[in-house]
Amino acid sequence: MNEHRRFLARAVAIARTHMRADGGGPFGAVVVREGRIVGEGHNRVTAANDPTAHAEIVAIREACRTLDRFSLAGCTLYASSEPCPMCLGAIYWARLERVYYANSRADAARIGFDDALIYDEIAKPPERRALSMVRLDDAAARRLFDEWSAMPDKIPY
Repeated sequence: MNEHRRFLARAVAIARTHMRADGGGPFGAVVVREGRIVGEGHNRVTAANDPTAHAEIVAIREACRTLDRFSLAGCTLYASSEPCPMCLGAIYWARLERVYYANSRADAARIGFDDALIYDEIAKPPERRALSMVRLDDAAARRLFDEWSAMPDKIPY
């Protein structure tokens, strides 16, 4: 358990350092493989003008570059806070095996980072979401999927 606490402490320290230095949100994350940090990230949303630059996403991107692969199977993520829905999706896509986090989503909501709307919206059918989503049937798009499905040399992910 001490190793988990050490990696979580690193995620918190990254969050604190960058929150104080460049005004980013209080979020930090590290990706660990075989006891070694392979990716670190802090919230860069305002610094990079990028709403997807959450600490977990930044750490995942760095870990993928470090390991030179798109799958982080065999890796663990440590985060200063429970991952938001976007980051959770990225964690699943990256195939991380486990996540350890400190603050909960309720803790984040108390300081102005409330993801409840997104969690609620995901559960709804697209036509009932607050964000207008309209499906346009398109033959070329269907053919594109058919072509992908038939490709013998595709790299599945």
